[in-house]
Amino acid sequence: TPTITDSAAPLYRRIRMPHTLVLVWLLVSIVLAASWVVPAGEFDRTDVAGRQVPLPGTYHRVEKVTLGPGMLLVSPIKGFTEGAFLIAFLLVIGGSFNVLQESGAVEFGIARLTRVLARRPSLEVLVVPALMVAFSLAGSVFGMAESMIPFVVVFVPLARRLGYDSIVGTSIPFLGAAAGFAAAFLNPFTVGIAQQLAGLPANSGFGYRVFTWIVGTAVIVAYVMRHARKVKRDPESSPVRDIDLLRETTDHGVLAEGRWDARHVVTLVLFGLAMAGLVGGILALKWDIGALAAYFLGMGIALGLSAGLGPSRIATAFVAGAKNMVGVAFIVACARALLVIGRDAKILDTALQASFLFVSALPKGIAAHLMFAVQCVINFFIHSGTAQAALTMPILAPLSDLVGVTRQTCVYAFQLCEFINPILPTSAVTMGVLGAAGIPWERWARWFLPLMWILVGLSVLLLIPPVFLFRYGPF
Repeated sequence: TPTITDSAAPLYRRIRMPHTLVLVWLLVSIVLAASWVVPAGEFDRTDVAGRQVPLPGTYHRVEKVTLGPGMLLVSPIKGFTEGAFLIAFLLVIGGSFNVLQESGAVEFGIARLTRVLARRPSLEVLVVPALMVAFSLAGSVFGMAESMIPFVVVFVPLARRLGYDSIVGTSIPFLGAAAGFAAAFLNPFTVGIAQQLAGLPANSGFGYRVFTWIVGTAVIVAYVMRHARKVKRDPESSPVRDIDLLRETTDHGVLAEGRWDARHVVTLVLFGLAMAGLVGGILALKWDIGALAAYFLGMGIALGLSAGLGPSRIATAFVAGAKNMVGVAFIVACARALLVIGRDAKILDTALQASFLFVSALPKGIAAHLMFAVQCVINFFIHSGTAQAALTMPILAPLSDLVGVTRQTCVYAFQLCEFINPILPTSAVTMGVLGAAGIPWERWARWFLPLMWILVGLSVLLLIPPVFLFRYGPF
């Protein structure tokens, strides 16, 4: 099998990318250097629904804040404290699902499912699309994002048992939920907040968003299935072939088959009930990430006890699983360090103001597309859909009035920028997913990049009707 050191391999396969932590820390260094030359400025802010949002037209220069080189070391530490709940969440789900893995119930369940599918090949081709559509609905209706990460460790071995690779297993929950999140028609964390801040009726523009969800989900599912069929025919074509081969020799019991016992059945039933409870907690009780972490901690303990592992074995498995997420925790902290530097140096609002001035100077026919581009850039630094909406909608919505674009279109452009999230190394969700899947970011990025450009092109096309056809209609 060719490796990245083979002289005959393509150049992109021979280039050794630095560790992801190095890449993110390099971005921190670039932002720190930019803070020394970019003017400091701020918007006045007001409280809207408990959030501080900037007031349009209030940007003003403030006294320059010069951060020293020591911020390269201090900002990641602040990133740990400011991202504490997310980091705790990642460590807990790593530990809890390793307890589930230790029970052996998932492996037996996967073996049973693959045997059923082997007897009915016509059903196998529907497994990946059906699961991705289910996750897309979850992303669209209630904004599934971080809570999708635990499913990665379930679907990676399932995909491998079906003859696919880890990328397919990762894509089922990750890209499925990402498709729904970006093309959402009800997501309260993006569409709901953005429409409220833009002064629009709740759930307005529903019909066109449903159309967007269908098209966006279909494109992503088709891309994943194309890769799945390719890997099925030629396993050596997989970008993560060496990683999957290593898993086959190190994942004890993953491919084992055998007769079920009562503990396996009870553990799997309990796990299914726990996932149903997770959905109920998110929808009905509006759990935040701290509550989710506590829920998964309790789930891990309950699953371990139902599997008969005993307290000491549960603790050992939990610590081992959490240990596997430590590298991801450092990456999350460094990603948060970007925001720490931008905020402390007071350059975030300056970058935002410059983007808005640029958009307002251009023809209205392309204003919506430039708003989309601006949102993509901002999304590189601010990954929370709610936070990004709170930051940009109070300024972009009035700006859309000035350039002749409806506020609904402005919200829509903001929403579509979420399509690029799965490739961003600064996204805690992306890095958490890849950490759980054991896939290096650079390999995932090379595989996802063509799809990203397809989705960007699709977004450009989808923005044309709201700008030119629906300007005076319901959208």
